[in-house]
Amino acid sequence: MNYRHAYHAGNFADVVKHAVLCRLVEYLKQKDKAFRVIDTHAGIGRYDLASVEAGKTGEWQGGVGRLFEATLEPRAAALLQPYLQAVRAENPDGGLRRYPGSPLIVRHLLRKQDRLTAIELHPEDAARLKAVFAGDFQTRVIELDGWLALGAHLPPKEKRGLVLVDPPFEEEGEFPRLVENLRRAHRRWPGGIYALWYPVKDRKAVAAFRAALKETGIPKLLDIGFEIRPASNEPSLDGSGLVVVNPPFTLEGELRIMLPALHRLLAAEQPSRWTVDWLAGE
Repeated sequence: MNYRHAYHAGNFADVVKHAVLCRLVEYLKQKDKAFRVIDTHAGIGRYDLASVEAGKTGEWQGGVGRLFEATLEPRAAALLQPYLQAVRAENPDGGLRRYPGSPLIVRHLLRKQDRLTAIELHPEDAARLKAVFAGDFQTRVIELDGWLALGAHLPPKEKRGLVLVDPPFEEEGEFPRLVENLRRAHRRWPGGIYALWYPVKDRKAVAAFRAALKETGIPKLLDIGFEIRPASNEPSLDGSGLVVVNPPFTLEGELRIMLPALHRLLAAEQPSRWTVDWLAGE
């Protein structure tokens, strides 16, 4: 594996993905009963925005860098507050130097009864992630292929929770792989919430992915699209998406408040758009 999220941490795709992730966790917290979050491709947990890697792309400046000090309308600000609090917790001296990956964002939001399983395949990255959570009894870090976790680790003993599937998309066939592994996971744990991230580079591949998801027969599928520029002549990350299985009933309304506010800040070129579509269900 040669993918390193350090080059892309805090970019527009991270902002949208992590903002939605926070809304899902906040929904689970509405009940006292414990839940578990399983992060199948967890990365290193914490990213230095002043690092050589982050500096080479500067992607975070067009993402969290734009949002961090922005003035938002009150409803959007309230919905984004859990996400921004998690980012600010990593930067206690003010400014923006460090960016939390999904496992740290989730961990910031958990209550004492909740648990996190963070899975990372790359040995060096897994070691760094274990160091981040050393001594934390609520978090279990496992060096494992995250795709395998969708079988072996489901359902969790808590019977409530969320699975974040955020693969690097560096190999051929990742879209079909995502569909097949979701199908398998949903058979094992049909009541869980799943959030599946995907890049918008090849529009035909994205359309085929969405069509394949519809054919799974999974009853509740909400697709969130976020494009920052029109389709490029050369393959580039023009946008990203997140498919949520079993979305909370509150999520669609929250997205229709959050996404316009984020799009105004993060869109690089027009025409570009955000979308909220039911692939199955409501």
